[in-house]
Amino acid sequence: MRNYYRVMLGRKSVYAGTCFNDGFIGTDFGFTEDLTGKLPDEWRQFNKQFIPWFIHRNPGQSKISAGLACGALWTVSKGILKGDIVLCPDGSGRYRLGEVTGEYYHAPGEVLPHRRHVRWLDVYIDRADMSDALKNSTGSIGTVSDVSSYREEIEGFLGMGSTAAGPAILSEDAVENLAAFAMEKHLEYFLEENWEHTELGKSYDIYEEDGERVGRQYQTDTGPLDILAISKDRKTLLVVELKKGRSSDQVVGQILRYMGYVNDELAESDQSVRGVIIALEEDQRIRRALTMTPGIEFFRYEISFKLVRI
Repeated sequence: MRNYYRVMLGRKSVYAGTCFNDGFIGTDFGFTEDLTGKLPDEWRQFNKQFIPWFIHRNPGQSKISAGLACGALWTVSKGILKGDIVLCPDGSGRYRLGEVTGEYYHAPGEVLPHRRHVRWLDVYIDRADMSDALKNSTGSIGTVSDVSSYREEIEGFLGMGSTAAGPAILSEDAVENLAAFAMEKHLEYFLEENWEHTELGKSYDIYEEDGERVGRQYQTDTGPLDILAISKDRKTLLVVELKKGRSSDQVVGQILRYMGYVNDELAESDQSVRGVIIALEEDQRIRRALTMTPGIEFFRYEISFKLVRI
């Protein structure tokens, strides 16, 4: 089954025209050497080798920033397979779709030198026509994000599905409460936009690098975590996970996996890792599980709505 990825073609899509004209996608990140034969099948092996190199070449950059760069470089160069579809912003509010047709190659001295050949399709998606959930996922910070969970919506745009647009269809096994799922996809965006006004915002900031919030939909080896934050004293990394209508066991297991990844791969030696689960409703099963995991807190959010006569 093919997968789908949003790929940025340079900061603010500055190289989109070049990539469309010359038939490729690519990355840079200051890696000048040819990576042919140096791309293992598992991205964690690649990160283990190249994160120290990246930090050495970019003093002052964190392991989080290095992990983003190396992970994106590996994904574009190796993780995306031939036949997968990429959605690339053109800089004007549209996304052009293309099919990856070749393996990694190196173009020294050129923009985005770590490249893959792409057959660009005559298919554009206006951002305004996307579902809110797909907008949020394609709008995540970083060079590449996996949007395969919106396969049916994207294939609708490609003319392969029964509808031209609409939210991805999720199985009952994956989502316990579809109404909560829909609300919590909006909550993710709301939290990011209003973070400083929340209880969490008093003690933590969403993780930033070079003025950009890279802590939203941060990619890990078990999927993207919702929000990665850091305490104002820089001593604690916080994993924030929205329940999204899933079963209690699923969300508790997922946040533990994310916290394990952050602890093993991103945290500095003097940093601790904590977690927060946010849900629409009280959940006794989650609270029971968290009595044995004191490093995770549970928050319930409330929605306020009123009509004002004008």
